Amino acid sequence: MKYIKADLILPTALIEELQRYIQGGENKKGWGELSGYKHEIDERNRKIQMEYTKGKSIEDLAEQYFLSVHSIRKIIYK
Repeated sequence: MKYIKADLILPTALIEELQRYIQGGENKKGWGELSGYKHEIDERNRKIQMEYTKGKSIEDLAEQYFLSVHSIRKIIYK
């Protein structure tokens, strides 16, 4: 059987609807949204930023949260 491009034989609206269906529809959740882990990470990052603005050093934050200094910098300067 020979390959035929869908846009040559199907209406555009149908192709777009099929793509939405295949990709999980309009209600597709992002990483960590179903488990709540994304919210936990966001909350942790807010705490890190707050503690940094109150004067805690990057090295102390890295040790407290078991993250690298580089990771703490990324969170602070985000």
